Amino acid sequence: MAEVTNETFHPQSIKLPAAVEVFANLKNAQKFAIDIGLSLTKIAYYSTVRYRKALYEDAEDAATTTTENDSERDYQVFEGNRLHFVKFETRHIESCLDFVKANLVNVERFQGTSIQVTGGGAYKYKELIQEKLGTQVDKKDEICCLINGCNFLLKNIPGEAFEFERHANPEYKFQKASPNIFPYLLVNIGSGVSILKVESEQEFERVGGTATGGGTFWGLGSLLTNAKGFDELLQLAEIGDHRNVDMLVKDIYGGDYSSQGLAGDLIASSFGKAVNCNKSESEIFLGAKKFSEADIARSLLFLISNDIGQVASLYASMHNMNKVYFGGYFLRNHPLSMHTISYAIKYWTNGQVKPLFLRHEGYLGAIGAFIYGAKSESNKCSWLENYAGSSGFKDVIKSAELGIQVDQLEIDQAENAVSFCPLLIDPANYNPDTTDLAQDKEARDYWLECFEESVDKFITRAIHSQPQSPTAKDRAKKLKEKYISRLHYLREQPFAYGTLTVRTLLDTIEHCMKEFDFPDPYLHQKKLENEQALKHFKSRLDEIDALEGNAKVEELIKGVLTGNIFDWGAQEVATLMETTEFSFKDAQEKIPERPWLEDCLNEWTTRLHEEEPHRCAAVFIDNSGVDVILGILPFVRDLLQRGTKVILCSNSMPALNDVTHPELVVILRDAAKICDVIKYALKEHRLMPMETAQAGPCLDLSRLNLDLCLAMIKHNVDLLVIEGMGRTLHTNLYARMKCECLKLAVVKNRWLAKRLGGDMYAVICKYERKVEKADLQNQSFSMEQCACKNKRKNSLHQSTTNSTDDATSQALTSSNIENDSSDATTTNTTK
Repeated sequence: MAEVTNETFHPQSIKLPAAVEVFANLKNAQKFAIDIGLSLTKIAYYSTVRYRKALYEDAEDAATTTTENDSERDYQVFEGNRLHFVKFETRHIESCLDFVKANLVNVERFQGTSIQVTGGGAYKYKELIQEKLGTQVDKKDEICCLINGCNFLLKNIPGEAFEFERHANPEYKFQKASPNIFPYLLVNIGSGVSILKVESEQEFERVGGTATGGGTFWGLGSLLTNAKGFDELLQLAEIGDHRNVDMLVKDIYGGDYSSQGLAGDLIASSFGKAVNCNKSESEIFLGAKKFSEADIARSLLFLISNDIGQVASLYASMHNMNKVYFGGYFLRNHPLSMHTISYAIKYWTNGQVKPLFLRHEGYLGAIGAFIYGAKSESNKCSWLENYAGSSGFKDVIKSAELGIQVDQLEIDQAENAVSFCPLLIDPANYNPDTTDLAQDKEARDYWLECFEESVDKFITRAIHSQPQSPTAKDRAKKLKEKYISRLHYLREQPFAYGTLTVRTLLDTIEHCMKEFDFPDPYLHQKKLENEQALKHFKSRLDEIDALEGNAKVEELIKGVLTGNIFDWGAQEVATLMETTEFSFKDAQEKIPERPWLEDCLNEWTTRLHEEEPHRCAAVFIDNSGVDVILGILPFVRDLLQRGTKVILCSNSMPALNDVTHPELVVILRDAAKICDVIKYALKEHRLMPMETAQAGPCLDLSRLNLDLCLAMIKHNVDLLVIEGMGRTLHTNLYARMKCECLKLAVVKNRWLAKRLGGDMYAVICKYERKVEKADLQNQSFSMEQCACKNKRKNSLHQSTTNSTDDATSQALTSSNIENDSSDATTTNTTK
């Protein structure tokens, strides 16, 4: 790989700060696939993306002195893989193909190759594709593409699937990651409806369907109204009142039909009142009212949706499935359609079947077609949604170049093979996030405002990290405008990118930093703090060695907590560090007197003194400098002295001033020159630095570096230590482990501390005992699974094994939703 300076490489993929560039990075496109539907077309392509990583010292003779000029050090350029998906109306397909052709570099290289095409328009537009791109058209089976695409999304995109309940709080309940996505039913609602049973990657079949689908809604809607298109019909349905057209149970019986358990607001006969439309007022039966086109559209939507919901519930019961995913152009994530289908499924199955929808359901066919042509690059790797390059859920963007409305999804290939942490008690129900900001409006408003207020600090730091770059200020300005625009959008549309949490907000700014070529803005600051902290490392160890018993254990824990205060991501602390000579001693004085907000120190002390030493501890660390060197390393040294092996776990990619794995290797090398315990532990492989595959200040144990998971099993990890606000408080506060777990953090946000019942610098010291074997039932993660994944990893380049569907087994209960209870279910009652 080539090494370049700041001036020789800057990514150009984002040109408009507040928008998403359409058909980004076409010049590096490698493969294409197209899904051509009746109304919408989706183009998929694969490209290579260049980005930079900071070079950390890794040689024994590396310089140990930091100068200001080091901030303009060389970087190493890496090439990552990215999948792009662009959705637009099929009537614009010719102009879009022209745009693709005009922006491809060396378009001749595609001459004679084949492009995978699926959907109803594969035959109709075959010659157009061949003419524009010079490729052969390889038509792929539509159902196979749909299933491959669905599997891909469920495995790779967190928060892809969701339940929908209109007027609930929240309306969208996004599903968390799960080790296994199978089995499930996929109900694809296109012109007609296909119901597909999926039991594994290779085992699936079409088990049924109905001719009453999206085409029926569109066709009858065109006959019954003056709507000019599908979307206009949906808009009409949204404002209509079906009760003016539909005959309800109460219209027949005067109220509920109690003996049969039928509520009066249920639909007894769709369009039942329309029988009177041609009669005179004196002949009108049942007091029918006049109805509008909007009422007709709403009644028609309920008729189609209820039929689909009932048919799907019957197939789910027949095949013993408790998860049903819905997709296809009929839905388009339209709230009224999703609500009606959800209610129908819950009604007909008594809440035993979970109706689920997909954020990117419109891309299933395109993704599946692409996988056929690029299996080595896509299906066997792990991927993550790129928040910086994707348009939001239910959102469209205007292409300045094409002048049309499009929707876009970008997915980046993960650098590491990932899997669920093997120490989780219940991987299927693991939720990394403590607070759902979509549901908690007070918290959402606070954190969105907090991040907006702090963005200037990030931008200033980004510019400062590249003082000699002529483009740094311009890139930083665009980064700021784009990020603030994204925050404003999330304020209005909190479900835009799935789950909204502090973790996803932090991930978003890291994605933007990377996209605008600020690979590690805190690099110089971290180097400086590491060097300064190492100067005090020996004296800190001497202080601790002068203590014994409980006093020593308490000082070690307080040391970790004190070090954790040094966090550039906390506004109040960052201001303190910028404006004063804030030292370790000063930080010690900030730790409150016991008892702490959560105080398990006595239990931890008793455990160390009265029981056998732990076999191996996995310690997830937080910040560079004082935190890791004066806080964590003395704590780790004590574990090593007790005979416990230690796996020291750090981020793979930069995030604020968090320690990265390459940086940790350097820190341990330098610390070993001062401390013999660390020196010999490294030499004897009793102290093992490993990367987590994480790239943010929080910790998602459903996407952990596979090598780290295997090491945890190999070394029989029986203690998990998680440090820091992001990893312990914003995430994993309630996560339960099979082994002992120690969670340590200082609450460095005054609003959050008060909300938790404490004050600024409140302490979380949470110690959880090992869960006994009797409580460990239905565990899916085993040594055999890890071994299988490792075998696959060794045989494939960067093979990954992440699964991100939710398999929670809680039964849903059907409930009436305000006036919509009558909207969603048709009874078998006849007049």
